[in-house]
Amino acid sequence: RPPSYAEDNVFTGSDLNLYYDSKHTQWYKRPDWFAVLGVSRFYEQTELRLSYVTWYEGTYPFVVVELISPGTENEDLGRNLREVNQPPNKWTVYEQILRIPYYFVYNRYTDEFHCYGLVTNRYQPLSINGLGVWLEEAELGLGLWEGEYQGLTRQWLRWYDQENNWLPMPEERERQRAEQEKQRADLAEAELAKLRQLLAEKGVNL
Repeated sequence: RPPSYAEDNVFTGSDLNLYYDSKHTQWYKRPDWFAVLGVSRFYEQTELRLSYVTWYEGTYPFVVVELISPGTENEDLGRNLREVNQPPNKWTVYEQILRIPYYFVYNRYTDEFHCYGLVTNRYQPLSINGLGVWLEEAELGLGLWEGEYQGLTRQWLRWYDQENNWLPMPEERERQRAEQEKQRADLAEAELAKLRQLLAEKGVNL
């Protein structure tokens, strides 16, 4: 999560309906992943969100990520023309309606990584510097990392911090937490042993 935001003040959605037009309440897009800053991850603080309704929340996504699948490339990159009386494509919704500041499209079959930023209300390509693209407002960057995840070794999208450290994945965080707990337990055991020795030297046995 962004360093300046509490964990419960950032909402991320994956394959979740994103409703974007109050005049067409059944129109939605379903991003592979998106994030909204400054919004609780719970609906009305009590329920898990089953969708995200922009006009109700009043806050739009800050970043959206699409993973290209066979047949979705034209839709994801805004290359298809809008049909009469049909909803606009994803590109139009993200760029012109919701004006989402950052839009990333990754083709996991070719490892093409398309990065766009909103400049004067139009998406412009962003240059990849170092590990990836830095999102100043979130104090995080997004880039391609090559390694093993869920038993598969390949390139993956991954966030990194301002010191160019990849953010730990859930299993890595759990391993770090377990190691920290073990270190605390070892330290407490060492302190207890030291105290016992000190008391023993004074003739006090525990």
